[in-house]
Amino acid sequence: MADAAKALGLSTTRRAALVAIVVCALAFTIAVPLRTYLAQRANVAAQEREVAELEAEVDRLEKRRAELQDPAQVEAEARRRLRYVMPGETPYIVQFPDSRARQGSGTDERSVEPEPWYEMLWNSVTER
Repeated sequence: MADAAKALGLSTTRRAALVAIVVCALAFTIAVPLRTYLAQRANVAAQEREVAELEAEVDRLEKRRAELQDPAQVEAEARRRLRYVMPGETPYIVQFPDSRARQGSGTDERSVEPEPWYEMLWNSVTER
């Protein structure tokens, strides 16, 4: 190899520079496809996670649909959510006191909000 370098007239520094250029060129040609490959793998992983989440949601919705096929379940939902009662039944609604009402003395405690700064400024300019 030394004979070939001498035949081409290359010194040690020139050989080192040539090797560095070749290595850099190889690194650049490999870097872009590698970056693309890694980005695509990340995208595929994100898509697989999303598919798994959607499949779990589909399973949950199918279970809910199966539950609602039962007329007793539909009736229970109507009673609970819509407060439906059957003819002849007497509905009762129990309302618990609000925690704020227990703390107060029974007076209306509405918080008075201060005026916005721009209204205070306008009032101070327009007043004489």
